[in-house]
Order: sequence, then structure tokens, then C-alpha cells
Amino acid sequence: MKKILISLAVLLTSFSAFADEATVDTGDTAWLLVSSAFVLLMLPGLALFYGGMVRAKNVLSTFLYSFTALTVVGLQWAVVGFTLAFGESDSPFIGSMQYAFFGGDFASAISGTIPLSVFAMFQGMFAIITVALISGAVVERMKFSAWVIFMIVWSTVIYSPVAHWVWAGSGWLFKMGALDFAGGTVVHFSSGCAALALALMLGNRKDFMKSAVIPHNLTQTLIGAGLLWFGWFGFNAGSALASGTLAGLAFTNTMIAASAAGVSWMIMEWIHGKPSALGVASGIVAGLVAITPAAGFVAPSGAIIIGLMVGVICCYGIRLKFKLKLDDSLDVFGIHGLGGLFGAIITGVFAIEGKGLISGNSGQVLIQTIGVLSAGAYSFVVTLIIAYILKKTIGLRITPEQESEGTDLSQHGEKAYN
Repeated sequence: MKKILISLAVLLTSFSAFADEATVDTGDTAWLLVSSAFVLLMLPGLALFYGGMVRAKNVLSTFLYSFTALTVVGLQWAVVGFTLAFGESDSPFIGSMQYAFFGGDFASAISGTIPLSVFAMFQGMFAIITVALISGAVVERMKFSAWVIFMIVWSTVIYSPVAHWVWAGSGWLFKMGALDFAGGTVVHFSSGCAALALALMLGNRKDFMKSAVIPHNLTQTLIGAGLLWFGWFGFNAGSALASGTLAGLAFTNTMIAASAAGVSWMIMEWIHGKPSALGVASGIVAGLVAITPAAGFVAPSGAIIIGLMVGVICCYGIRLKFKLKLDDSLDVFGIHGLGGLFGAIITGVFAIEGKGLISGNSGQVLIQTIGVLSAGAYSFVVTLIIAYILKKTIGLRITPEQESEGTDLSQHGEKAYN
């Protein structure tokens, strides 16, 4: 009898494992693995994009903002970030501690048609790039120690809760019906608002609006824009979480929206003078930002209109920092903040299949507006609090002498070019 029971247990275990394996779609899993790698490539792309725009004495530290996001936030995501965002919970605001340290049934669990581990890694890349985006507002003047602590705290108390609100089944914005296909609200507007708050707390660089701050290597910036564009296909098309027609639509919309925004930004510059390499690169990124929340919800015609419009909006929007006399060094709010805000709201207009205003849902624009502004306000206020505490404890900003020397030497003891 004992042998029979043991054999039955083995059989049931084998059947259970087979049943679990049968629910995993290998095509979807392969696509999400590749998409995760695509998004990871956006980090060196962002490092090049931002690094080319700063002065030579600050390029290594600018690169390190992105690469330390990969390491620090990558670890934070495994320890606590993922579970706070996606741990099963009835809370509309935060996930459970079910998957802390990637524990529990993390290794064997399935999410839809893919292993939970693959879903977690894909979402982890989003968390990493979101923090790295913020760094563009603070380059050339923030203490590296303060940046490391900021990344950990911001990812835990802002990114994970906002991701839960929008993408988890129990999240309050998810239940409200807010549409955010790949992160216009969660990634771009929240990081843009955080960048604005952090720049406000840091104060301006000492030569801001007093002398020209010239990018040291625009070829780096253009290469970075190209890598960002490449990685964004994984960012948006991967957010379909399956290899199929929805991924194809998101892929297509990502391509044409970025193209349209690059063209409209170039035309705006041409009207006022000469089209610039930096302008074309910035237009491409603005188009990628704006299509992110809409990628799987709009038709290609809508993606073209979104791209054309955001190129104009962000081209003029980046000038706000001079009117406000606020040093958002690399235009994080002007591109990611304004682009994310516009993209989130316009999704409510152009979303197809009865989801948007044009296709019959007159209330979606209001839902989109409530969702994106709520996330942005939360990010802005809590970032101010984090930055204030850092400022009063370890200090937030380097000294004027260190700023003149450059952050590469003052913070890391090395130079990019010897």
C-alpha cells in the first residue's frame, strides 16, 4: 500500500509539473526574454545619450548614473521592488511581500503564458530605466552618495506603488480603467516630475544662464538615441506580454511615432534657423515617450498624429526651464514629463475598439488625466521629501570647487579622456 501511495504521489507531481509547463507558451516566453534584453540595452543607450550632452569633465559620472541604476535598482527590485509592485494583494495602493527576495513560489509560478521570473525581469528593466531617466536633471552637481541612496528610496516608495496602481489587478487606477500600455504614466511622467522636484531642491549649476554649456560629444548622443530607439521596441512591443498581433501593432506604432516626432522637431528648428543633430535626437526620444502609453491601443494613423504633435510640444516645452530659471540639465521634464503627460492623455482620445474618445468612450480622457496627474503629483511631492531629508543629512550637492573641477574627478577620481 505504501508503494502504491508513493507511486501515486510521484504521478500526481509529474502531472502537476506537466500541467504547469503546458500553460507556458514558448514563443511568448522567448519574445519576453528578448524584449527584456532590448530594454536593458536602453541603459548604455541612455548613458551615451546623456553623456554626450554634458561637458567632458562630467561624462564618466553621467554614465555611472545609468550603470549604477542597473546594479542598485536591479538588486532592489529582487529584494523588495517587484513584490511591492506585483505581489498578490487586495490593496489598491501596494503589493504584498509574497515575493520578497524572489522567494515563495517565484521560481515555479506562471504569469499568463510566461514564467513569473521572466515577467519580473521584464518589469525590472522598466524600474531601472525609470530611475536612470531622472539623472538627466541632476548631472554635473549631485553628490554620488546621495544619488545611490535616492535610487533605493525612490524605487521603493514611489516607483513600486505607482506601478501597482496602474498595472496590478487590484490597483486603483487599473480598476478605474486608466490605460498605460508601456509606461507613459508609470515611467515617463513619474520620472519627469521627480526630475523637476530634484532639480528644484538641488538648485541650478553655477553657470546656468550665465555662460554657454556646450555638449562635449554629440556623436555619442546620436548613437545613444539610436540604441534607445532599438531598445524601445522591446519596451513597447514587449508590453503586449505575448508574441502576436498586439506586439506587432505596438512595434509598428513605436517606429512611426518616433519618425514623425523626429521630422516635426526638425521642421520646427528649420523654421527658426538650422536643424540640429541634438534636435533630431531629442525629437526621436520625444516621439518614443509619447507613444509609450498608447502603443497597443491606437491605430498607426493615430501614432503618426501623436508623433507629429509631440515633436512640436516638446521642442517648445524644453524652453520652459529658461523662463522658469530652473536647471533641468538635460530636459528630462521637457521631454519625458511633457511627452509622458501628453501621451497619457492623448491615448484617451485615439484609443481604438471603444476605448477612446474617437471610438465612442467619452469618459476615457478624464480617466487618463486623473491617472497621470495623480501619479505625477505623488512622485513630485514624495521626491521633494526624499531630497529634503538627504539635503539635511548627508548633503545633496557637491561644493562649488568640486563643480568647477568636474564630477568625474571629485566624485570618482578618474577622467573619461586622458
